[in-house]
Amino acid sequence: MSGESGSNSFCSFPTTQWTAIGHAGGGEGDAARRALGQLLTRYLPAMRAHLVLERRISRDAAADVLQGFVAGHVLEKNLVAQADRARGKFRTFLLTALNHYLWHRARHDGALSRSPGPGRHVPLDHHAAALPDGQPGSDAFDVAWAREVVREALSRMRAECERSKRPGLWALFEGRVVAPALEGTEPLAYEQMAGRFGFHSLSQATNALVTAKRMYGRCLRAVVAEYAGGDGEVEEELRHLKQILAGARAGSGSRRAT
Repeated sequence: MSGESGSNSFCSFPTTQWTAIGHAGGGEGDAARRALGQLLTRYLPAMRAHLVLERRISRDAAADVLQGFVAGHVLEKNLVAQADRARGKFRTFLLTALNHYLWHRARHDGALSRSPGPGRHVPLDHHAAALPDGQPGSDAFDVAWAREVVREALSRMRAECERSKRPGLWALFEGRVVAPALEGTEPLAYEQMAGRFGFHSLSQATNALVTAKRMYGRCLRAVVAEYAGGDGEVEEELRHLKQILAGARAGSGSRRAT
């Protein structure tokens, strides 16, 4: 990703996700701890959504499960070092490991209920015990992950607008695109945008919005490229993310209508 020039350079970052995975699983020290912390920050929301929404585990129990998974598997067993890019996506590997941990823990809870001992423990119910056949699909995990990717792309775009001293460009994109998509608000009218953000004409505001959308698209591609492989995989992942988010919006709309 580093070393690019031209219009894409502001969305280029030197550390790809698989480089970070290598650092996180490759040893000890501050660099490894920072890399692991970044990975956990990115993936914990998706894992939490999977436990609560797909596995029907209470939030308290999910927090207990994640604490045990991170301490016992991610840290103690250096789970990240076992990830292999040739065998598929890191998030699939992580979700598989979490599901297996959940299954073994549920079995352990069953044994404890038959022979209880001292100590604090949050038991899991029968929803946690069954593992799905085949790949560990999870709509909640995918939606949370997709939103995390979008959030990261938006964060980078906003930071670049601030660095390049174009706050109006971000405010325009936020009012016209981001807030309506994420918060369900009405998009700002073009007439409002022109006056509010210092554009001299309506056409200047609409052209700026086109520029903002292109900037966001480049930032989103840069984020995806950090964990996908070549250009073909990036395109496939972008299509997958759009499908996930479109499905989430459709599901949300159907729930509101009922």
